[in-house]
Amino acid sequence: MIHVYTGEGKGKTTAAFGLALRFIGVGGRVEVVQFMKGRKEVGEFQAQKKVKGLAVHQFGRPDFVNLLSPKKIDFELAEEGLKLARKIAGGKSPPDLLVLDEANVAMHYCLLSTREVLAFMKSVPESVELVLTGRGAPKEIILAADLVTEMREVAHPYRKGAGARKGVEY
Repeated sequence: MIHVYTGEGKGKTTAAFGLALRFIGVGGRVEVVQFMKGRKEVGEFQAQKKVKGLAVHQFGRPDFVNLLSPKKIDFELAEEGLKLARKIAGGKSPPDLLVLDEANVAMHYCLLSTREVLAFMKSVPESVELVLTGRGAPKEIILAADLVTEMREVAHPYRKGAGARKGVEY
């Protein structure tokens, strides 16, 4: 099945990693391709050192992408990430779960072609559970998915001036 976790609320990546933990807990293998993320110290990247069956690949710079004016390298890294996802899904031993983290944002800001991602989604073997995360999921992606969850912010500590917390937001 194809899952899409989107919306303005917190928890899209967290939900995908929760599903990853479930798959690993029953002996599954999980691969995560992160778009627009390149910080090696974040919890989800570090987890692969401690959790057997989890591989996390980052395709982004360590700093944030200026979404109004992305750099050439941002486009190149996004394309490299999709290329790796194709290789993973089309390999001899694809994972049980493949997560394209922040792929929706990358499509929303045209770092990735929605048409190419749709074609990729259709090419993924039925044995692979596929998850796409990130706000701004294109309508075409939502329509092609089997399960769509929209996260909605009701309250958030950021609104009261709280900063990002290690292990919670990163």
